Amino acid sequence: MHVEKIPSEERGITENEWLNSKHTFSFGQYYNTKRLNFGTLRVFNDDVIQPGKGFGMHSHDNMEVVTIVLSGVLEHRDSQGNIGQIKSGEIQRMTAGSGIKHSEYNASQTEPVHLLQIWVYPKERNLSPEYEQKSYKIVKNFFTKVISQNDGVMKINQDAEFLLGEFDAGHTIKYEPKSLMHGDYIFVIDGQIQLGGRVLKKGDSAQVTQVDQIEMQAEAPSKILLIEVDVNTL
Repeated sequence: MHVEKIPSEERGITENEWLNSKHTFSFGQYYNTKRLNFGTLRVFNDDVIQPGKGFGMHSHDNMEVVTIVLSGVLEHRDSQGNIGQIKSGEIQRMTAGSGIKHSEYNASQTEPVHLLQIWVYPKERNLSPEYEQKSYKIVKNFFTKVISQNDGVMKINQDAEFLLGEFDAGHTIKYEPKSLMHGDYIFVIDGQIQLGGRVLKKGDSAQVTQVDQIEMQAEAPSKILLIEVDVNTL
């Protein structure tokens, strides 16, 4: 098993009066030749947007865009006529495909919104744009699959899976990747875990490859996002 830890403090940062964004991979003015992507996972941004503020209408194409709201409420509008508010416990998936414009704003005038925005390269180019939003429920001490290519949950146009889990302190977490051709990106939303002899705290992440079973220990009550992607196609 190969584990590469990415400490929270090593992420790139974009910060202004309304946005604090931390970037695992090169994004905007943050460029790191060692952090361009992880297989088909291209962007992983950890954003806090201040009340009433946000990103104005802008364009995307040929990317699967996933938004996971951790706290607060995010408002989405796009050029396909979709309007939605995404709350904690909900996920939005947008296929940018042949081209789409959208805006994202904090729907609250009093509370910040905290979200993860994740981009995955699609399996095919120039697909018809799509928008999807779903809620999810987590069963304690198990991973819950929330996004997949074809497993009856929120769809993504790529051989990729997203799993969320909340784990009690002392719990041993086991996960079997689909293939040795896949890699797993593990992000600690909250808490602290041990993985491959490394301690990962809130905001830390790890890239795991060359393994048929991942084993982690929750050293505190922890919430974890695991993203499995093909690491051999790019």
